This record gives sequence, structure tokens and C-alpha cells, in this order.
Amino acid sequence: MRLFSSLYSRAMRWSRHPHAPRYLAGLSFAESSFFPIPPDVMLAPMSLANPNRAWHFAALTTLASVLGGLLGYVIGVFAFDLIEPYLHEWGYWQAYLKAQGWFEAWGFWAIFLAGFSPIPYKIFTITAGVISMALLPFLLASAIGRGARFFLVAGLMALGGERMEKALHRYVDLLGWLLVVVFGLAVVFLKSS
Repeated sequence: MRLFSSLYSRAMRWSRHPHAPRYLAGLSFAESSFFPIPPDVMLAPMSLANPNRAWHFAALTTLASVLGGLLGYVIGVFAFDLIEPYLHEWGYWQAYLKAQGWFEAWGFWAIFLAGFSPIPYKIFTITAGVISMALLPFLLASAIGRGARFFLVAGLMALGGERMEKALHRYVDLLGWLLVVVFGLAVVFLKSS
């Protein structure tokens, strides 16, 4: 079944759309404070489709993400009581408690790690506000962590360029179904443990 190749083709068309950078910035901002989809899903195909603008896209993603992280921080400072029920409802409560523990142990490095890794960064931005982390180290760690991640993604895609785009198009269905199987096995494993 060729489900993923049609999605891939559509994503590549969208990544060349004139308004794609605005959508990337909006997604990056929202993901850092409340939205569940990471900006990498737009950044990667945009950098692949336009390798000469990859660094621009990475910088835009980083800036919008740090600004969104600042919104998450403000939510943590002023509105945590309003969002706490949603953390429970959406299954983020354990991640929030873990983030608090990491802040107690590592502070600045917790934000840096969350910014760079696939850990939900929004949980850490909100937690930083709840515990009133100093704003300057928060912004610095966010900029370094998020920047390192997004420039790495953009750089790898730009480096691959047209050759990688063609190879991905050829193998995207196989890769897509492999990821579905891996994800399914991970869910089964996590639920059984």
C-alpha cells in the first residue's frame, strides 16, 4: 500500500508553498507552549525542498520556538491552575512531575536537554515558569538547545539535497510502515511494563 508516498509528495509540495515559512513559525511557536506536533515535521521537508534556505528556516524555527517557550513560561507563572487539569487529561502529568525533578537536579541543563531532545519541550517551559526559573538562563538554554536541534535537522536535510529527496521518495512507504510497526511495538511494550 503506497500511503506514505502520496503523503510525502504532498508534504514536499506544501514545503515549497510561498506561505510555508509563516506556517513553520506558527507551528514552532505553538509547539513550545501547547501544541503536540513538533516543527521538525515542517522544517525537514522545507530544508530538503529548498536547501539554500535551510539555515534561514532553522533560524526562524529557533526564534519562534524560543518565543513560544516564553509563552509556556508565562503560562507556568500565571495560569498553571487553569492548565493543570489538562495536563492530567492529556497524559502529561507524569512528564510534568519528571520535569520538576529534573529542574531540581539540573536547572539550566534540563531546559537545554528538553530543547534539543524529543522530550516534550512545552512541559519544561511551563515547569520553568511554575518554579520561577531565572528568565535569562531559561532563554539562553532554550535558544542553545532548540537552535542546536533545528540547525542539525536543517543541515542534514540540506546536505542530502535533491539526491536524498529522490531516495526518500523511493523508500518512503517502506520506511513509513517500518515506523508504524516500531511505534506499535513500543506502545505494546510500554503498556505491558
